[in-house]
Amino acid sequence: MSQKPISPLRRRMIEDMTVRNFVEKTRDDYIRHVETFTAFLGRSPGTATPEDLRLFQLHQSKTGVRPPTINGSVAALRFFFTVTLDRGGMARHLTFVREPRKVPVVLSPEEVTLLLEAAPGPKYKAALSAAYGAGLRVSEVVSLKVCDVDSKRMLLRIEQGKGRKCCAQHLRPYVFAKFMLRRR
Repeated sequence: MSQKPISPLRRRMIEDMTVRNFVEKTRDDYIRHVETFTAFLGRSPGTATPEDLRLFQLHQSKTGVRPPTINGSVAALRFFFTVTLDRGGMARHLTFVREPRKVPVVLSPEEVTLLLEAAPGPKYKAALSAAYGAGLRVSEVVSLKVCDVDSKRMLLRIEQGKGRKCCAQHLRPYVFAKFMLRRR
């Protein structure tokens, strides 16, 4: 399988992201957003003007691109112009799009009970209890270990959570009791 040659500009951007310890998904997303901008532009993104950036954002809005995707493009292009090209003045021409916050769905106690009863075994019930009771992400639940449970303070230690940060999450007494029963 032959690989396409990488342009010096792309290679530099990848190196800049690697030096800053960006995770692979972020690197791939940033490259994809810069590729999209390049396709829109029809020439090297290094030659872009503030008007090109404005027209690109206008194009995204008119074609129905959702705010999270537009904001991903803004973050990627800000990084590209500020770090890779050292043209920080270009970044101020990029605007983040506000998206209205949605009210989260909160399950009733009966719905939570049904959810936990639907789990195929005690391990899954414990994982779902911890996830829902402490508001954890899937990746955080998957990486939990027994040593992460602080039973005296009813805390779960989360290592390498979102943004590779560590934190502690409180467990509600009811969820903590269920979680501890499942461990035995």
